[in-house]
Parts: sequence; C-alpha cells; structure tokens
Amino acid sequence: MIRVLVVEDEPVAAEAHRLYVERLPGFEVAGVVHSGGEALRFCEREPVDLVLLDFYLPDTHGLAVCRSLRAAGLPIDVIAVTSARDLALVKAAVSVGVVQYLLKPFTFASLRDKLERYASFREASGEVTGQAEIDRALGTLRTTEAAPLPKGMSAETLDAITDALAGAGEGLSAGGAASAIGASRVTARRYLEYLADNGLAQREPRYGQVGRPEVWYRLKPG
Repeated sequence: MIRVLVVEDEPVAAEAHRLYVERLPGFEVAGVVHSGGEALRFCEREPVDLVLLDFYLPDTHGLAVCRSLRAAGLPIDVIAVTSARDLALVKAAVSVGVVQYLLKPFTFASLRDKLERYASFREASGEVTGQAEIDRALGTLRTTEAAPLPKGMSAETLDAITDALAGAGEGLSAGGAASAIGASRVTARRYLEYLADNGLAQREPRYGQVGRPEVWYRLKPG
C-alpha cells in the first residue's frame, strides 16, 4: 500500500482529496493536515510514501515544505496540488523533487490518472537494458491528455469564470459572472459552484434590503 498524506488548508477540499485517495486500490490515507508545519511533524513520526501538497498554506509555502523534507533526508515523494499557474513556480517545484503537478480544480479522474502513473513508476524495478526502458519508466509519470471536466463543462468557460473572479476584488454573484463572460446565470452558477466545491472560491452571502441573501463568490489567493 502506498501511504498518502493530504496537505490542504481548505477543509472541504481536504476532505474531497481524502475521499478520492481512499477510492483507489493500492493507496491508503496516512493522514490529513492543514499546514506546512503539521505536514513536516507528521512525516517525521509516521511512515509516508507520498504527499499531496497544496502550495499556498497558512504558515508557509509548499516549496519550503519540499525543501525541508529533502533536508531531513525523508524519502517521500510529492505531488503538487495547487492552483498556481506560474511556470517559474512549476520549474522550482521540479527542482525540489516534485514528481507531478496537478492543477486545481481537478476531477477524480485527473487525480486517479496521476496516482496510477505514480504507482506504476514505483513498481518498476530491476536493471534496464537501454535508454528506451529508462525513457519508458520516466514516461509513466507524464500524460499528454487532460482528464475531462464534469459532463457539460468546458475548460474555456472555466478559465473565463476564473479570470472574471480574479478581476473582481469584491467577488461576483452568479448574475455578475454571467454578464462578465456572456453566459446564462445558470451556467455561471454551475462553474462558480464547481470552483467553490474544489476550494478555489469561497461563498459569501450578501444581504439586500428584502428577500433571501444572494450568494457571491470570491476567488481565494493562490
């Protein structure tokens, strides 16, 4: 069994990641923590093979966690699970030993693909006969196909909604997001809820003069 530590400061996202890992044969959740300090202390006292690591933690950055794991000599692999899209950060992640990079928001199929490839890489053993076998072994960690979003959703619309939220410092309602991207209110709400369910946006009830409060959405940092 591959023992996985989930490191995620957003409780809803952490629970989702835990449930995802538990659905996969050959993997078990060693623990769930919500900060970099907790992650390091856990790894020092418990056996862990793989860390699913959010980069934007309340006490430190995920890259600092990776460096500390290496400095402590802990033979633990890391899969970055983050919304950070800066290629400089991706390169820095590779330099500190991150074996895979999974961009939020993601589906169960995306995580399953990453973990199954990681398991195949770990299982490879013995002596290779040539460069081609080395390339194939390393290639098991890589994929050129993105796992699909939930049925009826598109990456282009998701990016448009995310960009609209990023440009709205005070957040947006479903109606405001719909106007910003030229879509229906129902469509905008579906994408906003998807972002919120994956820990990338937070819901904020706003109370008007009469009636029920309207839900607004604000993009979370990182």
